[in-house]
Amino acid sequence: MLIIPEDFRKDQYILKPLFQRLFRRLGKPSAKIRVCQNPLLGGIDQALRVERLSEIVDQYRGMIDLFILCVDRDGEVGRRRQLDTVERNVPYPAVLFAENAWEELETWVLAGLQLPPGWGWSKIRAEIHVKEAYFDKLVQSRGLADHPGGGRKPLGEEAARNVDAIRTKCREDFDALAQRIEGWLGK
Repeated sequence: MLIIPEDFRKDQYILKPLFQRLFRRLGKPSAKIRVCQNPLLGGIDQALRVERLSEIVDQYRGMIDLFILCVDRDGEVGRRRQLDTVERNVPYPAVLFAENAWEELETWVLAGLQLPPGWGWSKIRAEIHVKEAYFDKLVQSRGLADHPGGGRKPLGEEAARNVDAIRTKCREDFDALAQRIEGWLGK
């Protein structure tokens, strides 16, 4: 499986442990989970371009069974529609699932963590700027800013241990993607 983030430099520390744990929970503990680092897409505009994704599919054809594009929603109401278009237009026979985190990938991490007192999940879920409003504050409070990915590596690994909580709290995005993967696996 190849996970395609909009920018792997920080996102890899969230996505790889989450999908490793998800596949383990889905009965595929030996699934090879890779994060696409070549090419570096460097942002949402590149990640949503069918031409760029087609290049990635061509580059990894024969080595990858499933491609998963993971991007931030960033408050864009039409993002799901864009992802549906991307999925329809990536060349067959590639299997590509595209999902947007509501509102940012860091939300998935927060869903798997014990939150500080006073942090209500409904407020986090409603926040468009989750990274700045919550995630970065948690990184600072735990003294993790100097860790890989600006604290994403240790927090991503910790959150991954609670992938079931992430599925429960993030039904519209992470769990929806997990269900599609289950269907693809024939579960």
